[in-house]
Amino acid sequence: MSNKGESLHALRRDLHYAQQGTITRPRLEQQTEQAWCLTLLTNAVVAWTTEYYSRAVLELRSQGREVSDEILSHISPGHSDDINFFGVINVDIEAELAELDTSGWRPLRPAQLRELGLTP
Repeated sequence: MSNKGESLHALRRDLHYAQQGTITRPRLEQQTEQAWCLTLLTNAVVAWTTEYYSRAVLELRSQGREVSDEILSHISPGHSDDINFFGVINVDIEAELAELDTSGWRPLRPAQLRELGLTP
């Protein structure tokens, strides 16, 4: 994505894909409800991604790694690379809950520093 706005539009399009990106309800009230649901879902994804980006940056910085604010200004939380839009997701609730830390957060994945351009 070339900018954050395009990234957010792509996320909304991806979230709305099941309806081929169209409002399908016949009545105005139902159309408005469908649009608000898409907005709510988009905001939930952006909030979740923003929070985990923040946690990841704090973790990298606590390890002494340089993560400049300049680089962060170009990152958009409106991407959908980690979202499974199709199929069924089977979740072992007990196993997932066992992985949460004492504050209730999922563990961060190990940084892929080379892919992020943070190592030579």
